[in-house]
Amino acid sequence: MAWEIARPSRTPALRGVDMAGFRIHGEGLAQLRAIPHPAVTVVVEFGDRCFDVRDSTGRIHSGSLALGLGGSAAPVRVEAIECVQVRLSPVVAQAILGCPLAELSGRIVGLEDLWGRDATRLRERLHESPSWDERFALVDATLSARLRNDRRTDPEVDWAWRQIILSRGRFRVEHLATRVGWSRQRLWSRFGTQIGLTPKRAAMLVRFDHAVHRLVLGHPPAQVAADSGYADQSHLYRDVREFTGTPLTSATSEPWLAVDDRAWPTSTVGQA
Repeated sequence: MAWEIARPSRTPALRGVDMAGFRIHGEGLAQLRAIPHPAVTVVVEFGDRCFDVRDSTGRIHSGSLALGLGGSAAPVRVEAIECVQVRLSPVVAQAILGCPLAELSGRIVGLEDLWGRDATRLRERLHESPSWDERFALVDATLSARLRNDRRTDPEVDWAWRQIILSRGRFRVEHLATRVGWSRQRLWSRFGTQIGLTPKRAAMLVRFDHAVHRLVLGHPPAQVAADSGYADQSHLYRDVREFTGTPLTSATSEPWLAVDDRAWPTSTVGQA
């Protein structure tokens, strides 16, 4: 398949937001996988042909959608696609999407189910826009307009997420509650509601994301496992299979991972 990837010429207005444009086409249907990432993913498609994504229940989703944190790889069937893909840090995602991230955890939801007719109008305007820069500006303005400050995460949850990101998943999560001055039960409850994962699962996802991208670059699995805080290679292999649904040798050749360095070359979205 041929991949055209576009990047915004300007930094998005909101912290914790990154985006890229994709135009993919080939001869006949292709099977890809959407690999879990420590950000809420929003895909706004605007081409003449939609793509299909199958969730963990077997339901097929077609068109613009949002993918919550914590799920496994989602099979994608595509012949051609034009879309803007947005990565939202979970500390801003619920304020933009309009729902607690616990409701999206491990799920795929149609964007119209979250935004109603606004999602349809955005798709139509993207289809009419003649350039990627205009599309990015349109999406940026839409996200800014939808931001609700009363839905922002608690500062304590924000801080806990940032420690997990900055440590690449190696922060000892049992120390988080003590550091923010909350009980463990309160932090786990608030974190789960607002981020969509437990702190332990969030750390697993962040650690996996860092490790798998090093593997894609060709780093030796033994070194990646040691540097990433895994007890041994078998634990690394277990996480790769859990999050991608494939063994390590197959996961490192997944197209969505292979193009990350072009689509998201300097992304720090998770640190917002």
